[in-house]
Amino acid sequence: MKIRDKVLIVEDEQNIKNFMSTILTANGFDTLMAGGAKEALSMISSHCPDLIILDLGLPDMDGMEVLKQVRAWSSVPVIVVSARTHEGDKVAALDLGADDYIEKPFGTSELLARIRTAIRHTRTGLDNDSIAQSGKYTVRDLTIDYDKHHVLMRGEDVHLTLNEFKIVALLGKYAGKVLTYDFLIREIWGPKAKADNQILRVNMANIRRKIEKNPAAPEYIFTEIGVGYRMLENE
Repeated sequence: MKIRDKVLIVEDEQNIKNFMSTILTANGFDTLMAGGAKEALSMISSHCPDLIILDLGLPDMDGMEVLKQVRAWSSVPVIVVSARTHEGDKVAALDLGADDYIEKPFGTSELLARIRTAIRHTRTGLDNDSIAQSGKYTVRDLTIDYDKHHVLMRGEDVHLTLNEFKIVALLGKYAGKVLTYDFLIREIWGPKAKADNQILRVNMANIRRKIEKNPAAPEYIFTEIGVGYRMLENE
């Protein structure tokens, strides 16, 4: 008998909470529900969920503070689902350790896909399994060869510059996760690099011209507007 993953839904709006619980239960998850921060923190420590869906606008404590407290002692995946659409809120949540950020209203297929991705990352670790085993990350026609420092499309080298390769390689390592602009800049250009997104955007434009059929409608590297980039994950 397959063990069902346990998801804690932290949401003060009863209708939304019930809706998410119904969707998750129908798709093979066990669900727990909390309407406030204190109840959620108690349930996290006592029930050890496999994943937390966290609203930010809770009645007794801001969800950011809940995230901060959870990250002080637990690496359980947390997906923020919030009506806050300001890019500063998204960046702050991701920097505090959220695994993903979804805006309300949301699509059920997207929510389920992001939940599966977040849980899968905890099972395999941040270093992608295929990379550890083969030195490569492959998704559809794209292959990142970490040993040879090449990126191939349908077996042909696309001739990335060193920094372009570093960006693609980092996104491939964390495929499925949103990497913030600041994180990418620090990792590629160092901790003292100026937090200037322009150089990152220029590099990304060049990367997309080389790997995407239509750079305006990317299939491999997606922009999370105001936040960062995400590489397509290989299911």
